Amino acid sequence: MKNICVIGSLNIDLVATVERFPKPGETITGKDFSTFTGGKGANQAVALGRLGANVEMIGKVGDDFYGRKYLKVLEDNGVKTRGIGIEAGVSTGVALIEVESSGNNRIVVIPGANGKVDIEFINDKMNYILENDIFLFQLEIPLDTVEYCIKKIKETQQTSGREKIVILDPAPAIQIKDELLKCVDYITPNETEIEILTGIKITNQDNIKKAAYILLDRGVKTVIAKAGGKGAYIVERNKFFHAPAPKVNVVDTTAAGDSFNAGFAFSLSQDKELEEAIRFANAVASLSVTAKGAQEAMPTIKQVQDFIKTW
Repeated sequence: MKNICVIGSLNIDLVATVERFPKPGETITGKDFSTFTGGKGANQAVALGRLGANVEMIGKVGDDFYGRKYLKVLEDNGVKTRGIGIEAGVSTGVALIEVESSGNNRIVVIPGANGKVDIEFINDKMNYILENDIFLFQLEIPLDTVEYCIKKIKETQQTSGREKIVILDPAPAIQIKDELLKCVDYITPNETEIEILTGIKITNQDNIKKAAYILLDRGVKTVIAKAGGKGAYIVERNKFFHAPAPKVNVVDTTAAGDSFNAGFAFSLSQDKELEEAIRFANAVASLSVTAKGAQEAMPTIKQVQDFIKTW
């Protein structure tokens, strides 16, 4: 099994459950409130740990109660924490999340210590990073840090001859330089993110293919377009493959994308074929939306294997 490294964010999720989202200026009464560990980076790391991957987390927490708690949560889920820094005088990142009765969510992120994951910090942890084979990135830490780290990883691949697979989840979506995209093996946008990246409104499969080809033209090797309940699409120069998602009872979609990325990376770490990896990722993501919370809802490898047998 290949080793996996997640470079990204660690947040505390403050989740309010509501019947419906409030209108601007409106106050409504919520149904429930909970606190969870989250952040796209750590979500992916925990999901990988639960699947049984050899996974390491690189990032920062604050020197507060939440930060100390987070290290234990990661370790309890099988994630290596030697690459996590504790930033003095700064809070751990926070995500304010509203979840309505349909399962849809709205999220506001306060970066906190995530904003301090700079190039100097990455250089300090580079030996740990380069011990791994598959790398997952998101965009909740500074973009220049993401760019620098990905380029260093690919430079090492060229000099060592050892394959280094880079997976970029462009969330939250922002404009990305072609120079960076050329270093990305797999980009995994959802429909909203691919619209922001390409300017193509996604209403059907033809739109997905057209938008994905824009990213391929800009240098990405493979586009994995996540389509929520419709599953996911693999788009390459000579391939367009749709893997539908199983039907499940949706409770909370907060970490569906993170669970998908974890399932995908886990399959690649086991040298699975691309189509099989996407089907497995769909299964992990589908299970994750059947329970409340982000990391708390992520399935174990046995749960995924049992689920696939019934699908």
